[in-house]
Amino acid sequence: MTAATHSTLFPQVPQSADAVLDGLDPEQRAVATALHGPVCVLAGAGTGKTRALTHRIAYGVRAGILQPGSVLAVTFTNRAAGEMRGRLRQLGAGGVQARTFHSAALRQLQFFWPRAVGGELPRLVDRKIQLVSDAAAACRLRLDRGELRDVTAEIEWSKVTQTVPSDYVAAAHKAGREAVRHPAEIAQIYANYETLKRDRSVIDFEDVLLLTVGILQDRHDIADQIRSQYQHFVVDEYQDVSPLQQRLLDLWLGDRDNLCVVGDASQTIYSFTGATSDHLLNFRTRHPSATVVKLVRDYRSSPQVVHLANGVLARARGRAAEHRLELLSQRDPGPEPVYAEYADEPAEAEGAARRIHELIASGVSAGEIAILFRTNSQSGIYEQALADAGVPYQLRGAERFFEREEVRRAGRALRAAARFGGNDAELDEAVDLPSQVRAVLSGEGWTTEPPAGSGAVRDRWESLAALARLAEDCARAEPTATLADFVTELDERANAQHAPTVEGVTLASLHAAKGLEWDVVFLVGLAEGMMPITYAKTEEQIEEERRLLYVGVTRARSHLGLSWALSRSPGGRPNRRPSRFLDGLRPGSTGSAARSASRGRGGVEHGARSDAAGPTGEARRRGARKVARCRMCGRTLEAVEMKLMRCEDCPSDMDEGLYERLLEWRARTAADLGQPPFCVFTDKTLIAIAESAPEDEGELSRIPGVGVRKFRAYGSDVLAICAGQILDDELEGADGDD
Repeated sequence: MTAATHSTLFPQVPQSADAVLDGLDPEQRAVATALHGPVCVLAGAGTGKTRALTHRIAYGVRAGILQPGSVLAVTFTNRAAGEMRGRLRQLGAGGVQARTFHSAALRQLQFFWPRAVGGELPRLVDRKIQLVSDAAAACRLRLDRGELRDVTAEIEWSKVTQTVPSDYVAAAHKAGREAVRHPAEIAQIYANYETLKRDRSVIDFEDVLLLTVGILQDRHDIADQIRSQYQHFVVDEYQDVSPLQQRLLDLWLGDRDNLCVVGDASQTIYSFTGATSDHLLNFRTRHPSATVVKLVRDYRSSPQVVHLANGVLARARGRAAEHRLELLSQRDPGPEPVYAEYADEPAEAEGAARRIHELIASGVSAGEIAILFRTNSQSGIYEQALADAGVPYQLRGAERFFEREEVRRAGRALRAAARFGGNDAELDEAVDLPSQVRAVLSGEGWTTEPPAGSGAVRDRWESLAALARLAEDCARAEPTATLADFVTELDERANAQHAPTVEGVTLASLHAAKGLEWDVVFLVGLAEGMMPITYAKTEEQIEEERRLLYVGVTRARSHLGLSWALSRSPGGRPNRRPSRFLDGLRPGSTGSAARSASRGRGGVEHGARSDAAGPTGEARRRGARKVARCRMCGRTLEAVEMKLMRCEDCPSDMDEGLYERLLEWRARTAADLGQPPFCVFTDKTLIAIAESAPEDEGELSRIPGVGVRKFRAYGSDVLAICAGQILDDELEGADGDD
C-alpha cells in the first residue's frame, strides 16, 4: 500500500526556486506558477495533484513570493496532511502549515477560547456513541448498536450542514435522508444530545468547527488576527468540503481571494457525511477571475485501467458527470482487466486468494495488492480465504502504525541504541544501518523468517519487518545515514502519521481506499444489490455508487480484477447479475442493458415514471404491470397479487418453519415497539419472505412490502432468520422459559 505518489528518504533539496519546477508537466507547471488570485485545479485520479500543490507552495516560498508561516494548506485526513508536510520539507518549504480542517480549527479554538469565552476549552469527546445512547434513553427510546450508529451519523450530518434540532425533520426530508428511526425521534434525540453536552461541559468533533465559526463571526478582532497570520490558503480534495467547512474557509479568507482549490467532482463519494461537490463546481461562478487548470495526464494507471475508468463514467448523469475529466494514461501498456464470475461468495473469495498467492509467488509484493469491497461486512470471508491460502493481510482502518505497542517499544529501543549503542556488542558487529536496526529489532521479537500462520503474532512481526525495510530504504537513499538519522526519520513520520508499508495484502472498503493505490487491485462483490448498494434508490445515490466504483478502478496501477458471485452461499439460487455499471464494458455485455438496468432499478427514472401526464406515462405504467407474472404458472398478476408474486390460487412453496419463526419474531418486535404486528410487516409480506427465503440484501429488498426504512430496521434480523441463525432475543426467551 502506498500513497498517491512514492516519496523518497533524505532527498536532495532543490537548489533554487526554478529547480522546484523541474520534472513538472506543462499543466502541473501552470498550477505551480499561478500564485496570485483564485486558482481552481480540476485534477483527475492519478494526475499528480499533490505533486502540483506542494511544488506550487514550495516554488512560491523559494521564490520569496510566499512566506512559509503565512500559508495554510488544508486537507481531509491526517495521513494526507502528513504526506504534504513531508513533501514540503523535502522541497525546502518546511515552515508551511498543512493540517486538516479540524486540526487547524482546534488549534485556533484552544488559543483564542480563554480570550473569547473565558476559562478552559471544554473537553473534546473522542466517541459520541455513549452520549447519543444517553440522549435516546432520556427520550425513553431504546436503540440497538446499529441504530445508535445511524442516529449518530444523522447528528453529525445535521451539524456539518448547519441544521439545528428544530429544523432536522424538514431538512432530512428535503435531502432525502432515510434512517431507521422516525425523523421526529431523531430530532428529539439530537436536541437531548446537545443538552447533555452542555450539562457535562464537553464538545464533539463537529463543535470544533462550529465554535470556531462562531468566534470568528462574533469577534472581528480575533478574525483579523488570524487573517493577518494566514495570507494564502490551499484546499485539497475540495469536492469533499461540507457547508460548515466552507463557512469556516470563508471566514478565514475574509474579503481576500488568495485561494487555490484542488478537486475532482467524479470522486465525490462522501455525500452521506454532508460533503458536496457544489463548492468545486460553483467556484468559477463565485470567482469569475479564477485561473482554472485541468490535470488529465494519468501517471498512476496503465492505458487499460484508464480506459475502463473512463468507460465507467461514460454513462454517468448529473452535474458532476457534466464536468468529468477524460484521463490520458502516461504509462506503458499493461494487462487487460480480468472479469471473473463465481457460483457463490466463498468461491469468489477463494478465487481471489488463489490468484493473489500466484502473484506473490511470481514476485509481486503482498503490500502492492489490495482487495476492495463495498462494505466492511464483506471482509470476513476474504480474511478467511487469505489465511487459508497462507497469505498475510492487513485491514485498512485498523490501529495506526505508530500507535501499535510493538512499534512504540521498538522505537524506544532504537532511540536508546542511538544514544548508548557504543556499549552494545551486537551493534559493534553491525556494519551498516540496516544491520544495526535488525540487531535492535531482534531483541523485540523480529526474526529473519516470519512466524507461521496469521493472527496477533504475525501482525507484530509484520510491524517490526516494516521498520527493518524502512531502514534499508534509508540506507539506499543516504548511504551515510546513521542510527540517529533513522530515529529522527521515525519521529518525523510518527508526527506526520506517515507509516511505512506493512508487508501484507490490504483489505479495505472502497471508501477507505480513497487516496491510495496499489499495483494490483481486486474489486470484488460487483453484483447488483452490492454495487450499486441495494438501498441506493435515487438517481443521485446511484451516481454516487458509480463514482465509488470509479474510485476503486483508479486505485490500480496495472493489474485489475473485477468479480461477482451469482449467489451468496454454496447451493444458493444463482439469481444475481453483474453490476449494471459493467454493462457495455465487460465481455458479452451491451450498452443497452446498462441503460435498461438504470431505468429499471434503484429509482433512477422514478421522476419520469411518476409523470402522470399524457399517454406516455400511462403506457409506461401498463408496460410495468405486464412484466409482473406469477412465478408458479406465468399468468399476469393483478395488483393485489403482486406482493406474493404468484396467483392467489396457485400452490404456495412456503417454508412453514421459516414462516413460524418470522411470525414469532414479528410478535416480539412489535411488542418491544408498542405497535401492532402489521406495522412491522404485513402477513402477505411475511408469506412472500418465507416463500422466497432471501439469501442477501438484494433479494430481500426486492420483495414488495420491504421498503428502505423497514429494510434498515429489520433487514439484518430477517436475513439471519432466513439463514437459520438464532437471534439474541430468541436466546433470551429460551433462557426465560427455563
